[in-house]
Amino acid sequence: MAPSFRDLQLTSVNSGGRKPASIAAVAGEGDLEDVGLLDSYEDDEESGKGDILGEGMKEIQLSVSGMTCAACSNSVEGALKSVNGVLRASVALLQNKAVVVFDPKLVKDEDIKNAIEDAGFDAEIFSEPSSFQKKPHRTLMGQFAIGGMTCAACVNSVEGILRKLPGVKRAVVALATSLGEVEYDPTVISRDEIVNAIEDAGFEASLVQSSEQDKIILGVAGLSSEMDVQLLEAILGNIKGVRQFSIDKLLRELEVLFDPEVINSRSLVDGIEGGSSGRFKMQVRNPYTRMTSKDLEESAKMFRLFTSSLFLSIPVFLIRVVCPHIPLVYSLLLRRCGPFLMGDWLKWVLVSLVQFVVGKRFYIAAGRALRNGSTNMDVLVALGTSAAYFYSVCALLYGAITGFWSPTYFETSSMLITFVLLGKYLESLAKGKTSDAIKKLVELAPATALLIIKDSGGKFVGEKEIDALLIQPGDVLKVIPGAKVPADGVVVWGSTYVNESMVTGESAPALKEVNSLVIGGTVNLHGALHVEATSIGSNTVLSQIISLVETAQMSKAPIQKFADYVASIFVPTVIALALLTLLGWYIFGALGAYPESWLPENGNYFVFSLMFSISVVVIACPCALGLATPTAVMVSTGVGATNGVLIKGGDALERAQKVKYVVFDKTGTLTQGKASVTTAKVFNGMDRGEFLTLVASAEASSEHPLGKAILEYARHFHFFEEPPKTKDIQSRNKESNDTGWLLDVTNFSTVPGRGVRCFIQGNQVGNRKLLTESGIDISAHAENFLEELEESAKTGVLVARDNTLIGVLGIADPLKREAAVVVEGLLKMGIKPVMVTGDNWRTARAVAKEVGIHDVRAEVMPAGKADVIHSFQKDGSIVAMVGDGINDSPALAAADVGMAIGAGTDIAIEAADYVLMRNNLEDVITAIDLSRKTFARIRWNYVFAMAYNVIAIPVAAGVFFPWIRVKLPPWAAGACMALSSVSVVCSSLMLRRYRKPRLTTILEITVE
Repeated sequence: MAPSFRDLQLTSVNSGGRKPASIAAVAGEGDLEDVGLLDSYEDDEESGKGDILGEGMKEIQLSVSGMTCAACSNSVEGALKSVNGVLRASVALLQNKAVVVFDPKLVKDEDIKNAIEDAGFDAEIFSEPSSFQKKPHRTLMGQFAIGGMTCAACVNSVEGILRKLPGVKRAVVALATSLGEVEYDPTVISRDEIVNAIEDAGFEASLVQSSEQDKIILGVAGLSSEMDVQLLEAILGNIKGVRQFSIDKLLRELEVLFDPEVINSRSLVDGIEGGSSGRFKMQVRNPYTRMTSKDLEESAKMFRLFTSSLFLSIPVFLIRVVCPHIPLVYSLLLRRCGPFLMGDWLKWVLVSLVQFVVGKRFYIAAGRALRNGSTNMDVLVALGTSAAYFYSVCALLYGAITGFWSPTYFETSSMLITFVLLGKYLESLAKGKTSDAIKKLVELAPATALLIIKDSGGKFVGEKEIDALLIQPGDVLKVIPGAKVPADGVVVWGSTYVNESMVTGESAPALKEVNSLVIGGTVNLHGALHVEATSIGSNTVLSQIISLVETAQMSKAPIQKFADYVASIFVPTVIALALLTLLGWYIFGALGAYPESWLPENGNYFVFSLMFSISVVVIACPCALGLATPTAVMVSTGVGATNGVLIKGGDALERAQKVKYVVFDKTGTLTQGKASVTTAKVFNGMDRGEFLTLVASAEASSEHPLGKAILEYARHFHFFEEPPKTKDIQSRNKESNDTGWLLDVTNFSTVPGRGVRCFIQGNQVGNRKLLTESGIDISAHAENFLEELEESAKTGVLVARDNTLIGVLGIADPLKREAAVVVEGLLKMGIKPVMVTGDNWRTARAVAKEVGIHDVRAEVMPAGKADVIHSFQKDGSIVAMVGDGINDSPALAAADVGMAIGAGTDIAIEAADYVLMRNNLEDVITAIDLSRKTFARIRWNYVFAMAYNVIAIPVAAGVFFPWIRVKLPPWAAGACMALSSVSVVCSSLMLRRYRKPRLTTILEITVE
């Protein structure tokens, strides 16, 4: 029996190797601290990290000074590892620290220090060396917002920095979301130290959220003066359970660390508001809302920089292009003021503001990249604009000294920066739209809830509106018509219909009565409800869906490794090409290979060559390559979530587009999973009611769906066969649910794949195998009856007592109405469907024939389904497995793409890559089709990004200039570079228009 969603949690696939072959059913009162975005990240850290060393090993820490870059830290690390007896050495550049594990019998502390000094660095041993013995610490997961990343090279740089920090287990950074997730040991490193490390590398960083359950961030309304701050500090100091707190007066935010065993978050908020006599109003900060506000701030900042640059650049452009045609204005600009003309002074001042004030961010970003031993787009922008700016300054000074005035190119620098900032602004807007899916999911959760207050005797006292983030398990909440359900829970009073389409994708409203389960974020349509909260915070279905979407958006598809590699060599290659362009044009000009008429007015060969070189530097765009995959994956996973298809990572998305075989489980996947008894035949003259009582008593302890169907049929037979004359509906239901009519059972046992055994006068219930293995004879009459059942796609259940067959039950599980059409649709898509089941061959073939599947594997035990998957994978084919996620976990884990089909809340699938929220097979086609369209889009993105650079760089270098006499000015090259990354993001955003494939289209059906 599938467990209810109160007992289960969505968890992410751990693809560090291959998926685990079991399903994790996590208790509802647990938390998600060990389940996060990194569970889908392919960990390629050194295998030795974190191992527990044997006795006798020693660890020391040393401060190392004199290191300036990654090459220095690598040099120190190499020197340490070359020392005989050193088992492991790790050097942290940012902390100027080395951690060394060694055998003290072979090497001494001083030898290690001397090895570092021999490498040319200063070293000092920390005063407290410790015997190395790892203690079991629970790691925490922290999510950090990282600003200033522009391309894949920045991502690689930040990831490298984080992974080198002591205490950091894993780290993954996503460019498209500007987020980093770090798993770390809080006893070794704090989150503030992680933030400082990122900032020391030149990026902006702030903590978004942590898996710590004892921390809360509150917005404080009413905090306006120093007196208010002192009052708040006094109140917090008097609240028991508060460990520490910090107040941000500027943001009016309060961060509190508390002991959850002494005080909960709601009591803490009540204590603060009550202690201030209502002066302060507290509001829990939602981490996702804070992230959205940061995105808006980043876009606003880019817009301010762009408008400032534009405002300063327009006069420069007018001075160069328009003013020479206006005599009066031009005469003013030609007036000499000191050593320079008035026009030159104006351009120099205006462009200096653009170059060093507005464009300061490019220098900072380029500096941090070079400091970390990498290069990125900012290096190219800083290099290109600086070349144009400083050449122009030198030309002015040279003219003032010698009287020979060369043309200046100040407008090149300012317009280049303006166009780049425009591109960055448009890119930030477009990237913000790629995460719309998560924003919409977050908006599903209501901001407040109506808490029903009861006295100690359980009597209703009143209602109170509270922040939805302060709901505690066990709270009884009132949900009025039209309101959203504030948390996952169970209905304790009332009846209504609830719209669950926004979570499960099912369009039909669901009836909710007492003891019905409800999902937070769904909409109550009609009646009022009282709901007892069972799951809150990160344990709710909605939060776990958001977590899964985030997991997929943070993960890297294997195809992205290509972009990461190209990004690592891109900038050095472009700079080399720019130098070749400069030298080539200059040398050929000096040798007279081209006429002087090609030179600009008052120009020379160097200026002519320099403009080509600058154009090469600024037109090359590594950003487009870096954004090609993550933006498409972000949009695709969001679109999937809105269509009820949850994707657990970019690697799963990439594999799904290559699927050749789709293997279906039968029960609950192709069929409705609602087995019902259609036939009951008794062979020995026993009374039908007695026969059913015997069978129901045997199956009452079984968890199998067929056992449940038999029990329900017998219950219906006894209590509903004749309409009751004196009992009303309620008493009838009560009686039907009573188990007093069942016989006592002893020695009950289940035989997997065969049936059950128990003692009720020696009763056995099972299939043909069970009775044959028990030596029970099956008569020809019974065999013929059984064959008739199986050939009509029904499952036959044999019943024996005292080693004698006494009857047969026929059980039917109707097919899903869309099963046959979906199978035909897969065939049209070039995918071969396969059915695997533990049922007998006759029933399996009958079901397969009905849905149109030709390849059938029957009488397969649950563990054997994985072997079936492996048999298809032998020739390298990609195999998808579709199962219910409960009994099919070995096969889901073995498949290249595991698809767990769940009815909304019955989802606890760790082994699957895809979770199909609706219990509808059409979503299998949607999942594969979405994957194909996503990777078609990614390929187009790469083709565009590569083609852009392949075509644009030769044009900028002037390769075609001798024939067409057209060259690309640096400012135009900058505009092309800025728009290239925007166009890639916009291309990815086209996926937002994705619509589910219509089966009539796939099947080429013409509707009249």
